[in-house]
Amino acid sequence: MTEIIKMKIFKVILAVSTLSGTIIGVGLFSLPFITSKVGIWVMLGYFAALGTLVVVIHRFFGEVVLKTEGQHRLPGYAGIYLGKIGKIVAVISTILGLFGALLAYLLVGGEFLTALFSSQWGGGNLTYTLLYFSVGAALIFFGIKTIAKIEFFGLLLFFAILAAIFFRGLPFIRPANLIAFDPAYLFLPYGAILFSLWGAALIPEIKEMIGEPRLVRKIIAPAIIIPAFVYLAFIFLVLGITGSQTSSEAIVGLKNYLGDGIVTLALFFGLLTTFTSFITLGLTLKKVFWYDLKIPKNAAWLITLAVPLVLYFAGLRDFIEVIGLVGAVMLGIDGILIILMFRKIAPKRKFLAYPLILIFLAGILYEIIYFIR
Repeated sequence: MTEIIKMKIFKVILAVSTLSGTIIGVGLFSLPFITSKVGIWVMLGYFAALGTLVVVIHRFFGEVVLKTEGQHRLPGYAGIYLGKIGKIVAVISTILGLFGALLAYLLVGGEFLTALFSSQWGGGNLTYTLLYFSVGAALIFFGIKTIAKIEFFGLLLFFAILAAIFFRGLPFIRPANLIAFDPAYLFLPYGAILFSLWGAALIPEIKEMIGEPRLVRKIIAPAIIIPAFVYLAFIFLVLGITGSQTSSEAIVGLKNYLGDGIVTLALFFGLLTTFTSFITLGLTLKKVFWYDLKIPKNAAWLITLAVPLVLYFAGLRDFIEVIGLVGAVMLGIDGILIILMFRKIAPKRKFLAYPLILIFLAGILYEIIYFIR
């Protein structure tokens, strides 16, 4: 095997692990609880349909990125192909999506911190959520980015923890726990699964990392399929053990079955991954306000942190609801923008655009109705 081929293989593995590792995030923790409401067969159907949809949209965006000169992100590409209005919509959806993601990480991170320390130190969920928020806000203020990226090694650690939970929990797994179905929750998985599989923001990074268009096109599908299988394994493991007692963030509910040892390890890992992501997303959003919207640095930091905290105190504390809203609405808007941009560079394939746009519009409409009712 020549050195050139080895380098290409290394680049592909690195790119796939980077995209897959970034996609596997806080959405993971919502899936066992959702499956406890609709059953594994409904979730398999959603994963098949939405997994295909997400791969198609990411391939579309990949084509836009590859055929456009210069380095841009979604708002920049929207400005080029859809004009000023398209760019404004992209900026708004990006900002609101990041606000929602920060709130989701705050909610689940606070739960993990509470589960880890409340029994020893006392205090309730509000106390630990505010502690989580305060430390994260301070790091975002000073722009500290010393916490290493954990995409590749984080995945290895995650698989190791899953294996430990599997062997410890094997006697408790009950396949019957996977098949509960309540038709009232039939559409609940849509936004959460979309949120959990989405990684379009990384496509420009993958282009820079690999450089070869053919390889960029090839890694998109496997980089999305890998998280889908990881999620299904996580669902089978957690829901198979906890059944109807599955907690909304999945891990806390395992304590009743597996004891403190392995679950504490899983909680620490969940806390670390959510916290580093909270900081990374917070820094990203601060820079959107600071660099792109020309808001003074300290004001940008204040807006970045104030809005999720206000939403939290306003009562938006349902983790599953937040994940669904961000996934269906904000990522739905991003999906529509990507489709419209793809039409500009591939007009002969525009027949694909309308049914896909209708799917996203239906998801947005449903989620908004579900949220306000």
